Amino acid sequence: MKLNRTGRVGALCGVAAGPIFLIASLITGLRWREPAYSWATHNISDLGNVHCGVWDTARPRYVCSPWHPLMNAAMLVTAVLLAAGLLLTWRLLGRGAVVRSAQALLLLATVGYALAAVYPADVDENLHVLGAFLIMGLGNVGLLLAGFAPGTTTLGRRRRLTLAAGLIALVGTVLFFAQQGVGIGVGGMERVAVLPFPLWACYLGVLLAASAPTRDLALPAST
Repeated sequence: MKLNRTGRVGALCGVAAGPIFLIASLITGLRWREPAYSWATHNISDLGNVHCGVWDTARPRYVCSPWHPLMNAAMLVTAVLLAAGLLLTWRLLGRGAVVRSAQALLLLATVGYALAAVYPADVDENLHVLGAFLIMGLGNVGLLLAGFAPGTTTLGRRRRLTLAAGLIALVGTVLFFAQQGVGIGVGGMERVAVLPFPLWACYLGVLLAASAPTRDLALPAST
């Protein structure tokens, strides 16, 4: 028995989100000139800034991203894909308070991606920071919470990886907001905080798309 069409589409959305975000980050960063983009020094948000100039009073750096429309569009697409992946696989991941709470927090993280894309840091810093909080704060709590899903659920059967991803993301979040690079730079630490969710979603999507459905599929939706 194969996944139904809805579940397969959701799984593929999860598979696509992470690579789109990473490829857009790489291409946009390569278009920088004087200075070259540094994954250790510059924030992810710097790729989406629409103006050139010195940015950030706490950690001043010159930002000029010629292909910022690509990065902002990719972040918006990432938000849509992650949200679609979560919603279309909602029942596949299990049921119960822990699973539903984790899913709700991860959905809020997808809203964060959308806010960060629509409101670059140098256009509306407050809404952009709100988006970052939803991604790195609530979203990473949701990722960690997903690791505590019951062992009989799809999420619970991926507990070790999910817990590891959530812990790494939360540690990265704390160190990033404390402006501690710990050898990889503050920009590198931001990636430690941001990337676990889309990479985890990609991994989970691959597993769902490649395997037969578990008995979770037969369970009624929980409110």
